[in-house]
Amino acid sequence: MELQLDSMAGAIGVSVPVLRFLLCFVTTIPVSFLWRFVPGRLGKHLYSAVSGFLLSSLSFGLSSNLHFLVPMLLGYASMVLFRSRCGILTFFLGFGYLIGCHVYYMSGDAWKEGGIDATGALMVLTLKVVSCAINYNDGLLKEEGLSETQKKNRLIKLPSLIEYFGYCLSCGSHFAGPVYEMKDYLDWTEGKGIWSHSENGPSPSPYGAMVRALLQAAFCMALYLYLVPQHPLSRFTDPIYQGWGFWRRLSYQFMAGFTARWKYYFIWSISEASIIVSGLGFTGWTESSPPKPRWDRAKNVDILGVEFAKSAVELPLVWNIQVSTWLRRYVYERLVPKGKKAGFFQLLATQTVSAVWHGLYPGYIIFFVQSALMIAGSRVIYRWQQAIPPTMGLFKKILVFLNFAYTLLVLNYSCVGFMVLSLHETIASYGSVYYIGTIIPIVLILLGYIIRPAKRVRSKARKEQ
Repeated sequence: MELQLDSMAGAIGVSVPVLRFLLCFVTTIPVSFLWRFVPGRLGKHLYSAVSGFLLSSLSFGLSSNLHFLVPMLLGYASMVLFRSRCGILTFFLGFGYLIGCHVYYMSGDAWKEGGIDATGALMVLTLKVVSCAINYNDGLLKEEGLSETQKKNRLIKLPSLIEYFGYCLSCGSHFAGPVYEMKDYLDWTEGKGIWSHSENGPSPSPYGAMVRALLQAAFCMALYLYLVPQHPLSRFTDPIYQGWGFWRRLSYQFMAGFTARWKYYFIWSISEASIIVSGLGFTGWTESSPPKPRWDRAKNVDILGVEFAKSAVELPLVWNIQVSTWLRRYVYERLVPKGKKAGFFQLLATQTVSAVWHGLYPGYIIFFVQSALMIAGSRVIYRWQQAIPPTMGLFKKILVFLNFAYTLLVLNYSCVGFMVLSLHETIASYGSVYYIGTIIPIVLILLGYIIRPAKRVRSKARKEQ
């Protein structure tokens, strides 16, 4: 068996651990499909927990499940013993353990060199455990003080251990996401809400959407395998790269970032297919005639939305969508004082949590600080754009294009840090293009304080209405 894996891994240019992970990862699709035929609620919870346990053992080794058990049990114990503080307790305990694993396994180096370990799955699990505890904490609060999202997701009753384990280890999302809410998992398993057959008629067919996700995955992997040999990360420290001119170095950074994204597109497309075929990805029906099923819960990336984003503000809405949603719900919005508007502090704090979640590598920290600057700079251009009167349509279109070009430039510049990880390589790669992707956002932010667009004056007739 090992000899077969060696030959297969060599044929496609990956390591044996990565090939083993990919085989288990793709297996989540038929395993998720079979979930539909498991009888009874208890049976479905057991199937979710056991299938996730077995596939992660085959992929990462039996010891990986011990790492998963630690945050799961810490989170559940916090909910049982300290309900009024279980959200904040689980947040720090879960993230503390995740950071410890990142440091111990040096997971970023392993991923960079083509290896794999269980910390990627642990990252997803940590978000699930934390959100479950926070929602159980919210169950104590009065409804009038909660947002609509908090009301929808809060948990009044403590989930049973088997429900909790099924939610945490459900194989369709266990390896690479997407992250979803405990309330949705329970409704899906129990056939409630939008999954109720009596209220909503027959179940939507998942097969067309699943095939589309699989075709997308195949295209993404093919393009990645074609591009990656032409744009190795080692080139950034190569004397050949240093001998190039500014524009060639900048274009290489652009292509390196562009190439790396297709790996993530492939992974998320497989996850999407798995969640769709299980039925969990269903989020309702479109208003078209005839209505079509929507599978938004399964979607983790909008490829065209990323590659053609008109503004950096759009990126969290189209890239790693479910994690971005988690960060907005459980970090960004909860840091905004009542009656106040969110500002740069909330944005920076959210990006910092995202960086720590990925690992304590300087490249991650720098990338997410860069992201906060990138988004803030893009907001300045957008405010200028909105202040342009309708009579100056051409100038407004120029600003729209500039925001698009700015987003493309700064995104691909910034993500080099996310790929190379080390402080030396990150600074060297940024310095090779004269820190252009750092200087431009800072200049825009400063100009935003100087060039403040005037607020539009409402017409007298409109005021009297």
